[in-house]
Amino acid sequence: MLILNAQSISKTFGATSLFRDISFTVDDGDHIGLIGPNGSGKSTLLRILAGEVETDSGEVAMRKLSRISYLAQDSEFAAGATVRSVIEAALKRARVPENEWEAQLRETLGRAGFTDFATEAITFSGGWSKRLAIVEALVQKPDVLLLDEPTNHLDLAGIEWLEGVLASSPFACVVISHDRYFLENVATQMAELNRAYPDGLLRVKGNYSEFLETKQEFLAAQSRRQEALENRVRIEKEWLRRGPKARATKAKARIDRAHELIDELADLGSRLQTRSAGIDFTATDRQTKRLVVLEDLEYRAGDKNLFNGLNFAITAGMRVGLVGPNGSGKTTLLRLLSGEIEPSAGSIQRANALRVVYFEQNRLIEESLTLRRALAPEGDSVIYQGRVIHVASWAARFLFTGEQLNQPVSRLSGGEKARVLIANLMLQPADLLLLDEPTNDLDITTLEILEESLLEYPGALVLVTHDRYMLDRISNVVLGLDSTGSAERFADYLQWESWITERKQPREETVRQITKAVSTSSKKKLSYLEAREWADIEERITAAEEALQLKQTVLEDPIVAVDAVRLQAALAETEEAKSAVDALYARWAELEAKQN
Repeated sequence: MLILNAQSISKTFGATSLFRDISFTVDDGDHIGLIGPNGSGKSTLLRILAGEVETDSGEVAMRKLSRISYLAQDSEFAAGATVRSVIEAALKRARVPENEWEAQLRETLGRAGFTDFATEAITFSGGWSKRLAIVEALVQKPDVLLLDEPTNHLDLAGIEWLEGVLASSPFACVVISHDRYFLENVATQMAELNRAYPDGLLRVKGNYSEFLETKQEFLAAQSRRQEALENRVRIEKEWLRRGPKARATKAKARIDRAHELIDELADLGSRLQTRSAGIDFTATDRQTKRLVVLEDLEYRAGDKNLFNGLNFAITAGMRVGLVGPNGSGKTTLLRLLSGEIEPSAGSIQRANALRVVYFEQNRLIEESLTLRRALAPEGDSVIYQGRVIHVASWAARFLFTGEQLNQPVSRLSGGEKARVLIANLMLQPADLLLLDEPTNDLDITTLEILEESLLEYPGALVLVTHDRYMLDRISNVVLGLDSTGSAERFADYLQWESWITERKQPREETVRQITKAVSTSSKKKLSYLEAREWADIEERITAAEEALQLKQTVLEDPIVAVDAVRLQAALAETEEAKSAVDALYARWAELEAKQN
């Protein structure tokens, strides 16, 4: 049944037309992945559907009594707002009865990994802020959930959590994302907002892979149409050159039709003309094999060791995928490799005159700068691979027009700002590239070009990304970090993922050994009290394991990691929870042995 119905809507900002006369509907149960080039208007379309932005023309209608939750790309919370107050305010907005707040709050926040509800929201890292914003949207029990780049800043565990939430959700959702694995796992329909399509939008039932197949068929059909039109226009132009007399009715009709065909061909050609950013990183001519060697590396944040005795070597041509939960030290390791900070113990040996380029996660551009100055700070040209290139040509390489050069950076979209930063990065030849979440805000087309460039880059690189597709494709070795300070080397991302899964499995072997040991003891029938204990022990074990999981999640919280007092308390509580689980398993085995 139809929930949202947007018909023939258009939106223009200044002289820039984002989209014109497009239609977009959402039915019950739809899981729609929304993609498109940077600047095509995806976020604006989502805000129109959410009722936050007015259309220039067209209508948006919503089914009566339906509720919409909207998650913006950037998660912001008021100063002083705590985890509890954020969620209680959301429950109040959704008119949930107050006597149900506590149960819903604990259930939803617990599943998302939150344990301390009194923590101020503004103290969270980007990943935990995003989780809280998602929970804030979920507790409002929406009929439609609108999500703008929800995987930005989430770690891999957080992305998998969100996938699980959406996969089992009773509500419809529209998700803007550049994470191709996420779209593959979540979307049941795909829509691309792009001027290349006659209606401005291509919508396909199926996941991302099925969308790509349909898109390829569509573009092939359009290409054949363009070829046929070119042949017809060639014939008509030749006829027009011969100077037909327009006085004759048939001749006049043919002249009009010839001009229509010429206009149609021009329109089709402009729509099918594809442009892509020219991303190409430059390496130095260094011949050194070993670039960086880490020996017994340690780094302490407060009383917590992020790394314990880390030994690892980065060699020429190595593409390292750096993975681990939020708070495990991925960005810290990049800062150590760049020389921005020093280790607490151990050593980092770098090759002589090693040139390192670091693309930071929390990268900023001065918003008041013009695009011209942001791309070429010292004049009207840049030097790239030994050649002088005018700023206009350099801008065009990254899909910017000449008219944009004098506009302030503040008017650029998130993806356009990311392209500016990549342009600056490319001007610095490097032996070692350190990339911390380079995919944030990039559209899929630019992502694919970035991937190709990194695959062709002859130097070494260390990549931190939540984009599993990119991680899979780029890395030829994976370094996995965990919250205990240890690190393991893996052949690829899938091997690391399997290792993580195995570690999360219940301790079945421990139970088996305890059961075997107890079964050798004398067997008796259960007493009345033991029978009552046996009846609910499995529920108690489940509750104890969930409590342990929550305690372990606290240890991964970066806020806790740098707070010595809270970290010590969290460690003690985790050990206590582990002991409780072990004791319950031992008791279960003892009772099991008695009744068999």
